[in-house]
Amino acid sequence: MNVRQTPRAMRSIPGKVYLVGAGPGAPDLITLRGAEILKRADIVFHDALVRPGTLALAARAEKIAVGKRCGRHSTVQQFINKRLVDAARKYHTVVRLKGGDPMLFGRAHEEIAALRAADIEYEVVPGVTAALAASAELGVSLTRRGIARNVAFVTARVGAGKAEHDWAKNVAAADTAVIYMGAGQAAEIAATLIARGVPRDTPAAIVENASLAEARRFTMPLCELARAAELGISGPAVIMLGEVFASALLAATEEPTTPSLSATA
Repeated sequence: MNVRQTPRAMRSIPGKVYLVGAGPGAPDLITLRGAEILKRADIVFHDALVRPGTLALAARAEKIAVGKRCGRHSTVQQFINKRLVDAARKYHTVVRLKGGDPMLFGRAHEEIAALRAADIEYEVVPGVTAALAASAELGVSLTRRGIARNVAFVTARVGAGKAEHDWAKNVAAADTAVIYMGAGQAAEIAATLIARGVPRDTPAAIVENASLAEARRFTMPLCELARAAELGISGPAVIMLGEVFASALLAATEEPTTPSLSATA
């Protein structure tokens, strides 16, 4: 018989908060440790992109959506921080479930800082990030002897009130680059990189819904990345750049599809 943990409203010892990576999408790509913690969670604060099948692992828990998606209603980060602290003072096992890996573009540092300030115990449970799932979808290694010895994970997005950052410098210097949360800005990203001297014919790929049955893969040279708006991308996607993707681009352009913008599903 499943019995939910009694809230700790009248107890002085707070619970523990777990920052858990849900992985890139497919529920069976969460780690064994992450799944085990979800099974005993009392309350789960989850991102918008976490799949129902993953949430189902937390069968006994209260589930609260605190997701952030570009162009949609989002929960203010300071409010999320406060809710985690408040929940830890009431429940035994609190989970903050984040898409991908909590420590990569997940604002985990802000939540950890709030938990530390409140003297709340926490633990980070790593997850598979989208770049690795996208690499698997393409069947292309992000590193390769003699071609790519380093990889940069970047985002071109800047939070409200935050200073601009030179993300393009990092991409231009990398052998392989993966740009998170950039599909909606593909035209601007391509123009900026070309202006910074990245060759127009640099092989590029966009992978949408990596690890899921509805995954889609697009390959193109950098100069055609602006056409991403025509692809109807609505799921989470990453942009990938580098010579390691040359073979994928060549293979796609040899198939009977649109010559300059090739897609596979």
